[in-house]
Amino acid sequence: MTAERLVAVFDLGGVLIDWNPRYLYRKLFNGDENAMEHFLATICAPCWNKQQDAGRSFAEGCALLKAVHTDAAYLIDAWFERYDEMLAGPIQGTVDILSDLRCQGVPLYALSNWSAETFPFALKRFEFLKWFKGIMLSGEVGLVKPDPKIYDLFLKTFAINPASAVYIDDLEPNVEGAAAFGMHGILFTDPAALRTDLRRAEVISVLT
Repeated sequence: MTAERLVAVFDLGGVLIDWNPRYLYRKLFNGDENAMEHFLATICAPCWNKQQDAGRSFAEGCALLKAVHTDAAYLIDAWFERYDEMLAGPIQGTVDILSDLRCQGVPLYALSNWSAETFPFALKRFEFLKWFKGIMLSGEVGLVKPDPKIYDLFLKTFAINPASAVYIDDLEPNVEGAAAFGMHGILFTDPAALRTDLRRAEVISVLT
């Protein structure tokens, strides 16, 4: 893969943006880690949030939970009402890599499992989101990674040749899903490792 042929595709949360519901819920639980973890595992659990990522509205999703967990209504509503507090900030080292790629004219795209309702919070805060030539959100298309259909739709929507694309994600199943469509997949762990992986893949020679 050469710089001239490269298209870079980034996941967002956990790669470019430090998102974690614990940033909010530690405050709401006054530092009670066990109670917070129980809530995030059994009430506002990943499987629940995934439905919003797939396009379900937060109004519906929260109503379903509150009908069962009436005593936790304010905690459930906080997920959407105070969503911005889950966004700690940019993962600066990765943003620096994104900037390097942009300066060299590499087309940038994003493919993210993210609710269409909460993504505007990120758009308001992170200028680098405007650098992308195209962004596909799971919440807008009703598909979530690693469903093969979302990769197929992404590649077709933006007319991307998978053999010319490098895909970066912090979750291995999502990387494997991209690789199954012919993209060069990189599992993100930290910015320094990403630079190393990009150099090894000869994605772009001047990243140092």
